[in-house]
Amino acid sequence: MRAIHDIHGGIHPPDRKSLSRPGELRDAAIPRTLMLPVRQHLGVPAKAVVAVGESVLGGQLMAEAQGAMSVPVHAPTSGRVIDVAPYPLAHASGLQDICIVLETDGKDEWRLMSGVTNWRELSPEALIERIRDAGIAGMGGAGFPTAVKLNLGPARPIETLLVNGTECEPYITADDTLMQCQAAALIEGAQILAHVVGAGHILIGIEDNKPEAIARVEAAALEAGANIEVATFPTKYPSGGEKQIIEILTGQQVPSGGIPADIGLVCVNPGTAVAARQAICEGRPLTHRIVTLTGEALARPGNVMACLGTPIEDLLVEAGLTLGAEQRIIHGGPMMGFAVSDLSAPITKITNCLLAPTLSELPLPGPAKPCIRCGHCAEACPASLLPQQLYWYARAKDQEQLTEHRLFDCIECGACAYVCPSQIPLVQYYRAAKGQIRDSEQERKRSDNSRDRFEARQARLDAEHAAREAKRAARKAAAESKADEEGADPIQAAIERAKARKAEQDKTP
Repeated sequence: MRAIHDIHGGIHPPDRKSLSRPGELRDAAIPRTLMLPVRQHLGVPAKAVVAVGESVLGGQLMAEAQGAMSVPVHAPTSGRVIDVAPYPLAHASGLQDICIVLETDGKDEWRLMSGVTNWRELSPEALIERIRDAGIAGMGGAGFPTAVKLNLGPARPIETLLVNGTECEPYITADDTLMQCQAAALIEGAQILAHVVGAGHILIGIEDNKPEAIARVEAAALEAGANIEVATFPTKYPSGGEKQIIEILTGQQVPSGGIPADIGLVCVNPGTAVAARQAICEGRPLTHRIVTLTGEALARPGNVMACLGTPIEDLLVEAGLTLGAEQRIIHGGPMMGFAVSDLSAPITKITNCLLAPTLSELPLPGPAKPCIRCGHCAEACPASLLPQQLYWYARAKDQEQLTEHRLFDCIECGACAYVCPSQIPLVQYYRAAKGQIRDSEQERKRSDNSRDRFEARQARLDAEHAAREAKRAARKAAAESKADEEGADPIQAAIERAKARKAEQDKTP
């Protein structure tokens, strides 16, 4: 029996997971129009390779990756491209970005796909390339390109592949449903990823509030006969954070500013493992995902398998949305999600939940009151930070102190804001401060690059000037040396030659 460790802080909000009936999965209807953002991941956006008016098949490449920190985008069904332009995204700020708009034809015709059954005979490099080509990014929320996470190089030996099946945030049951409905695919996907990173051990962590998922994953692991351990632990938010689940299951802490590979682990989401299995064994790119549709404003909540690019409004209408006064639609869960300002925005590879709460179910937060220095936020913080101090430094825009107090170790779980009696939106301050620090860092890099270019140009000009002076001095020295050899003054010789030419010209009639 594996020893289970506790983490600092954490909270126990009502989970409300039964509302979406985890374990039941239905297919969402294919919408008339799909909007596929070229950036559905953390990193560089992909580049559209289809033109307006072009017909495409399901699984066809629509945007190709631009470098390592980028992943391609594929068509979730057949249809015709009708636009490539900026459209609203599901983003806290309501930003727009380039989207490929696909008018579906209802035929759902797909290109020919072929996978491999003997993946154990393929090299890790070949498998990583297939995963990259399939457009797989982490499906747990961050959207980090999976091929980059797996390509650690020989300097980082990996002992354990950790599948994070915690899904600790209230309401969300997408991973729970996946583990119940696709347990065998999850196990094979985990085996593939362990083979890629060279891990000899597979560890699957699941909170104890998911008994059906635990039973089905354990049965699938037993049937596979592999070295796979399924560990369960008490429910607590936010035990699903990457660093938190590692500490819970291993007792080890990822160093501040470090990654799990620094202590010999790679951590993936169950959806990422299943997507990797589809890419390798079926040759199928990532075009669909499970989305939890929940909240008391929905008549038919549940979990659906939906095309990426499906407008949020289409899924909510299909789930029987009843718009109420001051209705909010939250992308993600109630703790880490954000309100969507435009329901025409599409779901993406990182959309795990759409929450439509009634006003009585999730009341709007009241106005923030002054901090009373109660310390509840520090007690709840799972990263052992000092949220109160970070709040004051964020307000003062003191980036040096924010960095010193490890702002970037904050996972933005919202536990501090949840327990705050003054209802201060602490996470909003932290997010804004992180953005300001990133902007300052980018500005510093641009300034350093400009200075380096100026100094390089100045050095080049100085070198060219020195070279010209050296050539001039060399010519002068050569002339003087020749004059010494001839025993004549070079200046006087030049005068004599000029006189001779003039005399010759005077003789000419």
